[in-house]
Amino acid sequence: MASWWFYQQRKAAPYVFIAPFFLLFLAFSLYPVIYAFLLSFQKQTGLSTPQWVGLKNYRNLLEDPRFLKSIWNTTYFALGSVLIQLPIAFALALAFDSRFARRFTQLYRVAFFFPVLTSAVVVSLIWVLVLNKDYGMLNTALEMIGLPRIPWLQSTRWAMPAIILLGVWTWSGFNAFYFLAGLQGIPNELKEAAMIDGANRWQVLTRVTIPLLRPVIMFVVIQSIIGSYNLFAQPFLLTGGGPSDATLTVTMYLYYTGFQYFKLGYASAIGYSLVVIVFILSAVNLYFFGAFRED
Repeated sequence: MASWWFYQQRKAAPYVFIAPFFLLFLAFSLYPVIYAFLLSFQKQTGLSTPQWVGLKNYRNLLEDPRFLKSIWNTTYFALGSVLIQLPIAFALALAFDSRFARRFTQLYRVAFFFPVLTSAVVVSLIWVLVLNKDYGMLNTALEMIGLPRIPWLQSTRWAMPAIILLGVWTWSGFNAFYFLAGLQGIPNELKEAAMIDGANRWQVLTRVTIPLLRPVIMFVVIQSIIGSYNLFAQPFLLTGGGPSDATLTVTMYLYYTGFQYFKLGYASAIGYSLVVIVFILSAVNLYFFGAFRED
């Protein structure tokens, strides 16, 4: 054995070095994914013995009002992210693409990354104060322009817009960097040629810049949708899913089902339903943006 190892150790050494990564990947990534998939077809509460129930968990999801409510809430947040946050991020990128703004690159990098680098707990504590009905900064600003105070986190109507507002503050600057990188990758010669041909700034933006940014826009939209459907920390810390499930997201419902009610099979079915939804939405966006075209 000793002589075999003496001759084979140079060949075996690379596999020994990379083995810890693959062992940890198998134990903590691949195995849980496969086990959760199999568990989604079974009924297991707590430490009870799993019972095979086939597609019953998935059928129950279609009749579960809290699950359907969480799907709507998450979709509501995703729409807010795509329709409000991304246009703001694009406008910021256009503003900071100018020669004047490039002088302040370090300043706005810090400003944009601050919300992302700050802990979700700290961000939520800040926004609890900002959204406070009686002495919050937002309601004070509304009152100054003659608008009534809004119970942001206590109202079923305003709770989710408040979460969307937090998302806009957190991610607009970060997404602006993707757009800014794309804008700086477009050759100025193309824009100058269009202007020489008589195009104004709006036509250059809509017929040259945005079409050339299509891969970047597609990436940011898909990433925003995936991130939106994984929303958990902010509504969990701000409202706990309330009031009356107005901010209950899919991941939060999965957490409550799995770790409060210990319905592990049902929670696994929720998780894989989320995977299917995100996969379908990503495929639709890839098709919409022409990712499968050959041009």
